[in-house]
Amino acid sequence: MVTPIKAGFPNPAEDAQSIALDLNELIVKHPVSTYYLRVEGDSMSGAGIVNGDLVVVDKSLEPKSGDIVAAVVDGEFTLKHLKREGQKAWLVAAHPDYPPIALHEATDASLWGVVTYVIHKTR
Repeated sequence: MVTPIKAGFPNPAEDAQSIALDLNELIVKHPVSTYYLRVEGDSMSGAGIVNGDLVVVDKSLEPKSGDIVAAVVDGEFTLKHLKREGQKAWLVAAHPDYPPIALHEATDASLWGVVTYVIHKTR
């Protein structure tokens, strides 16, 4: 059940309404190509994605410059911003300690999917 909550001034006269909520219906647009991945590390902390978060990745979407993407580099998954300029592309961390990865120079790298949601624990 989900109860709507206003982010403005509260109005105690309004009754809260509850509706059933299925997270898969809400966040998964393409079920056969959507995956949940657990984040390890802090390279995307500047984008609000931290160690332990879950990301929802859709493999059916065409990655665009500026998207947060899951990529495979040297056989390992990584989560970064995609930056494209002409025929060149980079994976760019949201943390200054991590250098960009030049996809156009990499021998073993591919874009795997686009991050569509982040599930972040607050407590």
